[in-house]
Amino acid sequence: MGWVTVADRVNIGLVCLFMMLWSVIGIGVNWGTQASHPLPPDTMVRLLRDNGFQRVKLFDADYDTLKTLGKTGIEVMVGIPNDMLAIVGGSMKAAEKWVAKNVTQHITSNNVNIRYVAVGNEPFLETYNGSYLGITFPALRNIQRALVKAGHNNQVKVTVPLNADVYESTNGSPSGGDFRADIHDIMLTIVNFLSISSAPFTVNIYPFISLYSDPNFPVEYAFFDGNASPVSDGGTLYYNMFDANLDTLAHALQKNGFADLPIIVGEIGWPTDGDRNANTEYARRFNQGFMSHISGGRGTPMRPGPIDAYLFSLIDEDSKSIAPGNFERHWGIFTFDGQAKYPLNLGTTNSGALISAKGVQYLERKWCVMKPSVRLDDPQVEPSVSFACGLADCTCLGYGTSCGNLDAWGNISYAFNSYFQKNNQRDDACKFPNVSMITKADPSPRDGNCKFNIMIQPYYGSAGWYARKPLGLTYVLLIFSLVL
Repeated sequence: MGWVTVADRVNIGLVCLFMMLWSVIGIGVNWGTQASHPLPPDTMVRLLRDNGFQRVKLFDADYDTLKTLGKTGIEVMVGIPNDMLAIVGGSMKAAEKWVAKNVTQHITSNNVNIRYVAVGNEPFLETYNGSYLGITFPALRNIQRALVKAGHNNQVKVTVPLNADVYESTNGSPSGGDFRADIHDIMLTIVNFLSISSAPFTVNIYPFISLYSDPNFPVEYAFFDGNASPVSDGGTLYYNMFDANLDTLAHALQKNGFADLPIIVGEIGWPTDGDRNANTEYARRFNQGFMSHISGGRGTPMRPGPIDAYLFSLIDEDSKSIAPGNFERHWGIFTFDGQAKYPLNLGTTNSGALISAKGVQYLERKWCVMKPSVRLDDPQVEPSVSFACGLADCTCLGYGTSCGNLDAWGNISYAFNSYFQKNNQRDDACKFPNVSMITKADPSPRDGNCKFNIMIQPYYGSAGWYARKPLGLTYVLLIFSLVL
């Protein structure tokens, strides 16, 4: 090998730096809005811009959100919720109206850089029991036709974000990849339509879910550190689950004649609470590992090159369903109030760190807790806690969670405070019959990560939405006790 001069080394370093920035700068992020107290759209858009996100994926087409994204240059994937699939799939007129209102208006009047329409969200999940099997493709087809009619088809592409459970392996390795037998025909119909429409296949990949679902799953295989024993597939070695999963899809597409169909990773991330494996250290390790893994632009064995991906997610959502698990409300790289959870270098900021939201307005510093004088066996305690957790958020309580080490008083107080804060600290939201009180002394433990939150000021959108007065607790608890 010949001598390498200092100038050569500088040039090589610049090229490597450029490749890293080029391949990472386009990282996208999911912006979900299932929160009791969402931050205002302008605060959220500033959060996106401050952290260098060039692309954002939405789950609906909220007018204020889209308008605020106008003139930012941020590429937007706008979403059609599953409960609208039957409407736009059953009527071409409805599809055209949806495109006119949620795409054309924002492109032409608000200068929003809409690039994709996500038709549904994981509509073929096995837990949906086939509810959307017959209506997803008609919706996809009608929206594409409406985009063509409106003249957007060159700029705006359709796609269907799908869970990785739509494909499987016949031999346990990526090379055995094919679409699930029960949906094989409809998948080929959709894939063929995406191909002729020059549109991408969007897939959500979650190594965490595999770890959560299978106690025997090798933990190290979920991460990108190279510590896992590699899995050999005909001589091709896979050192992490992400590469193996994505290549299982790539093989499925190749096997069915669509080897060159573009793939977008619509969701990938790691939660920080709600399960023993959901914590800030694992989340930092996974997300930073993923960023490093894709920074060189080398891709996977089947799909070399830059990976098009959206992190899941931007911010915590305390109103998400916890049917899949308590972790569902804790996927954000930022907390509910836009504060960075852990160090994460996206390669998009000068500081190499996340930049928290600015100008966040909070409610008064006060909390609702259990009265110290109340006995734990007081008959009002149990129904009060059940009521509070049922309508607020107690997913930080339990084994392995951030507040899992609280004593009984702490657990009860956490539940009361969660309900109190969610209801904007109204006095009647801390009137659990003779067992609760309002305090200005922070009940959060001084050691550990458990925090008794103070809620942010409610945001009143253009529709005047927000913060309805809660029913009187005494009345609701009486009804609650009658149905137990």
